[in-house]
Amino acid sequence: MRIIEEQKFRQEHPDAGWKRGVLTALRIVVGAEHAVDDPGALRRYTCSTAARSTLPLAVVRPGSQAEVVALVRLAGERALPLYPLSTGRNWGYGDACAVGDAQLIVDLGRMNRIVDVDAELGYAVIEPGVTQQQLSDYLHSEKLNWWIDCTGAGPDTSFMGNILERGFGHSPYGNRLQHVSGMQIVLASGEVLATGFGHYPQARATHLFPYGVGPFLDGMFTQSNFGIVTRIGIWLQPAADCVNHFLCTMSDHEDIGPVVDALRPLRMNGTLRSIVHIGNDLRVISGGRVFPRSLAPDQSCLPPAVRGNLREAAAVGAWTVSGALYGSAAQVAAARAAIKAALRGTRARTAFLSERKLRWGAAMARVLGSTRAGLRLRAQVGLGEALFAMNRGKPNGRFLAGAYWRRREALPAGFPHKADPARDNCGMLWISPVLPMRGKEVLDLHALVEPLFAAHGFDLFVTFSMINERALGAVLTIAYDKEDAAEVARARECYRAVFDSVMEAGYIPYRVGNQSMAALDPGGDVYWNTVARIKAALDPEGLIAPGRYEPGRAKGLVAGGAG
Repeated sequence: MRIIEEQKFRQEHPDAGWKRGVLTALRIVVGAEHAVDDPGALRRYTCSTAARSTLPLAVVRPGSQAEVVALVRLAGERALPLYPLSTGRNWGYGDACAVGDAQLIVDLGRMNRIVDVDAELGYAVIEPGVTQQQLSDYLHSEKLNWWIDCTGAGPDTSFMGNILERGFGHSPYGNRLQHVSGMQIVLASGEVLATGFGHYPQARATHLFPYGVGPFLDGMFTQSNFGIVTRIGIWLQPAADCVNHFLCTMSDHEDIGPVVDALRPLRMNGTLRSIVHIGNDLRVISGGRVFPRSLAPDQSCLPPAVRGNLREAAAVGAWTVSGALYGSAAQVAAARAAIKAALRGTRARTAFLSERKLRWGAAMARVLGSTRAGLRLRAQVGLGEALFAMNRGKPNGRFLAGAYWRRREALPAGFPHKADPARDNCGMLWISPVLPMRGKEVLDLHALVEPLFAAHGFDLFVTFSMINERALGAVLTIAYDKEDAAEVARARECYRAVFDSVMEAGYIPYRVGNQSMAALDPGGDVYWNTVARIKAALDPEGLIAPGRYEPGRAKGLVAGGAG
């Protein structure tokens, strides 16, 4: 409570002398250039794709675990609320914004060392600032026969930040938290906790066997504010001899149910080892363009005729299922045969892509030139190339295009390189419910939320991902124009309506943004009361990522290394 009360006092009674003293002390720890409070430096930490923003006290960028320890101890002495982040690219959930105003942003992006890579056993030990691109490039430059798992969040996102948010990617290692072993965490006391076997100096299997001996603590430091994670061991994916990609399209909305049920046994028996993504037509259409305002002036939803024309131009149906097949040539061939057999009797049209087919398609697109068929084929080849790169551990920003859907300008010049939806003033809110892997549940959830989107004037963007063998993780996107105050207000209302509806229906989100943390605890929940007691034991002053205090609500439920 003390930190929250001090934070509130500082907001209501700004004291320039106190702040100067704090900055002086911070600069002694990290150097003058790495502790700043000027408006230009703070701007990035006030911009968010969410319909909210907060103003930090300052930003400090430590360069080592020792500096994080010193900052935590200083914060305890000065009653400074800390908000740690990895690279601040937690798109759709809060980006680089703190939960509340007047918090000190601890940007861990300078801590970007690849501490160790074991080329024989296939693991890496990394710091919070290591990005997808950095680790991928390292493995390539060292000619190591290992790949990373990629997410679609872009090459400059933090590997660790996504893991601590319990995010997921595309490959057989896409359920990322299951492929982590050994963490180091700076606690609010300034102590450094090593999990698993890591607290034994002589341990040889710290990054090979995650559980260690005794209570398994690692999960406590994901989606929590119990400490600041400064090092993590991750398992790498063995490079596959053969990779194919499969795409299934369905013309009609209702056809997705039988397809989910047909593919579920293949996910459960290991034929489909990668995470399989199921996206509606807007997910594909928005991959290469923004909302066509000239065709739908003064509207925030696509008229049915325009949506149909865009679907036709992109050669997609109501739904597209996308997944990758890994293994030897024989294993991939067997998986292709199993998919064909499973989908026989459904109305899915299935295509399998190999790199050879992509090269042939690219050649044909050049021959066809700027004809309608040529443009369509070029778009399909571009999507296939991006998918193959992701499946081979080479991140790209192509799949961030959907974040720009309601942005008034076109996609930025040079997109997708250095894409930054928050900086580029994109409006995007994500709601991520988890549901049983049944076709009926997919149709039921869609039927629940689509009318709410329509009532608030938004198109429903939705992806269902087979995040494990039995569950689907949905991502429902509200894309809105941040320059239209009325649309921003409707986006907030739509978010609340959809969030409350999926919660009430039992489709609980696996991950939430800063604006939804209090809504997770209705009060009197033994689970959240237990979480609060653990927080009080590890951080009695509420030093790390304090949230908005509400009586009966768990405090500050935010990942210590988000984004």
